[in-house]
Amino acid sequence: MSMTEDQGATTTVGTALAEGLARAGVKIAFTVPGESVLGLLEGLSANHVRVIATRHEGSAAFMAEAVAQLTGRPTVCIGSRGPGASNLAIGLHAAQADSAPVIAIVGQVRSEVRGREAFQEMDVVRAFEPIVKWAAELVDAADAAPMIGRAITAATTGRPGPVLLAVPADLFDVCVPASEPGQRAGAHPEHHPEPDPMLVRKVLHLLAEARRPLILAGTGVLRARSTDALVRFATAIRVPVVSSWRRADLFPNDNPLYLGMAGLGAARTVLERLEEADALLVLGSRLGEITTYGYRVPGPSTRWAHVDVEPGLTASAHRPDISMATDVAAFLRVAQRVLARAAFDAATLDERTAANAADREAYELASVVDAVPWTGPGVHPGRTVATLARVLPPDTIITTDAGDFGTWAARGYRFRRPGTFVGSTAGPMGFGLPAAIGATLARPGRLGVALAGDGGFAMTMAELETAVRERARVVVVVFDNGRYGTIWRAQEERPAGGGLGTRLGSIDFAAVATACGALGLSVSTDAEFEPALQQAIESGRPALLHLVLDPAWTTPDFVPSIRPATLREPAEEAPQDAMGGVAREAVPDVVEELSDPAVSEPPTEAAIVAEAEPVTGEVGPDEGTTEPPAASGPVDATEPEAISPPENEPDPNE
Repeated sequence: MSMTEDQGATTTVGTALAEGLARAGVKIAFTVPGESVLGLLEGLSANHVRVIATRHEGSAAFMAEAVAQLTGRPTVCIGSRGPGASNLAIGLHAAQADSAPVIAIVGQVRSEVRGREAFQEMDVVRAFEPIVKWAAELVDAADAAPMIGRAITAATTGRPGPVLLAVPADLFDVCVPASEPGQRAGAHPEHHPEPDPMLVRKVLHLLAEARRPLILAGTGVLRARSTDALVRFATAIRVPVVSSWRRADLFPNDNPLYLGMAGLGAARTVLERLEEADALLVLGSRLGEITTYGYRVPGPSTRWAHVDVEPGLTASAHRPDISMATDVAAFLRVAQRVLARAAFDAATLDERTAANAADREAYELASVVDAVPWTGPGVHPGRTVATLARVLPPDTIITTDAGDFGTWAARGYRFRRPGTFVGSTAGPMGFGLPAAIGATLARPGRLGVALAGDGGFAMTMAELETAVRERARVVVVVFDNGRYGTIWRAQEERPAGGGLGTRLGSIDFAAVATACGALGLSVSTDAEFEPALQQAIESGRPALLHLVLDPAWTTPDFVPSIRPATLREPAEEAPQDAMGGVAREAVPDVVEELSDPAVSEPPTEAAIVAEAEPVTGEVGPDEGTTEPPAASGPVDATEPEAISPPENEPDPNE
């Protein structure tokens, strides 16, 4: 049915799809446009969805993932036929790992040539089913509105994730009856039933009766906008918090109960404390390979509870003692009500507080990144990170690419607000710059700082032009060591040594930035970095800082002032565990001296007495924090920078 054949039709398939996306809260769509999706792009524009043209579909998917991760709303990326769809794959894989509600729409070949090896044809659904939550192809134009509704529901309910809808090019312009307003596809906040208070009480007893309890928190805290509620909860029961890998912004890092981010780059005290825990509450985390140090956490002697929207997805070697299928906000809301009627032994809490203080001191000493002397060429990566932490505004959104350079920020940067870090747990190279662009477009007025190595940045550096064109407030910091450093370091552990396929040629990244219309600055010494950073921030346009880095620098555990710069002699290599972490006995003495304070033992027991009357020394859920009581609704109203924007957040289209 064509537009001319049915004069009674009031909308096209492209417009119907766009209406459904707009009603679901989609504000931005990223694409490399193609002939097969033009009807959709026109529909999006008519529905006030901002369409951003990128330089590569992989970048479009990365940008969409960053927006979805930061806001919690579904975001769209669009590709055309086989090549465009294939290029989207890296970003959709990342969105799956990060539980980000990304909706990919691919313009398929025309219906009449489907299955005949048409130009750029591929079986998109079959190809993408293994890496997305849901994939389908629209066959009948009349199913457009219901189909986009299914896509939105799949992307946003349960554990969020990416979905893909393929649409033959000829269907976008087909006219269909307009849906009634109540029938149109739209997203509604998912309702999570409150957990059983008795089950919540069991979790509290698990923590209260332990000698070394710990909370391991993940993305679910950010998705539920529950940072403030988690701070109140942890303060009330005196249990410290470790964040999952690349989710360090879920808990204020300057809070004395914060003990670091798990995974690559973490201070060695993080794994030690996780392994010492005899009771562990895993809150809104899936316990991936990196966070668990190769599935070593939770250990066989650790009793643990898993609270997540889909706790059954964990890959832990042993099942949790308690499993609760609910979101973080609902759990913490019920937990606060239980705690309001509970009494604690004051002496026990005081002892636990002292033990927590010792743990915090050990973490702070072990996470220093700028103390190692350095007089060699180029910048000191630890000093660079320390400068960033000191100079950048607290609401700056940090994004990171893949590579050893990121371990310095993982250990040394301090996040003070939720919604200020976007990193992919899939570890894709090229993620940093596109993610920063997406983040700043989703949060107008906020500064985005992308941290990248020379290898990863070069994969998507064409998006500097996108940043300039879209006036994204982005600063890129490129750590240039002239190689694929992480792989080179792995090669050095082999008898043949490094260099095979990992050495890279020189690129004047500052000149590339200038050619794209951005500010490009070269930095070759520590003294030059802060003035250059200030100039970049104040420039009023996208900027890039090209940092010269001695190749001897790798991670904070392998520093050139205490290891030969060649890194080739096996005798000088520190042994690593299964996840690349340095074994404790192999860490150089200078690092040991900074991170081995005595840690006092916590109390042997603590008791929560349900329905008890207040007693001397009782601690209510809000004591020790200036935050207001937990809201009765599912969202922390006091958390303006959380993953989902408040209602008065500036619209990205404005």
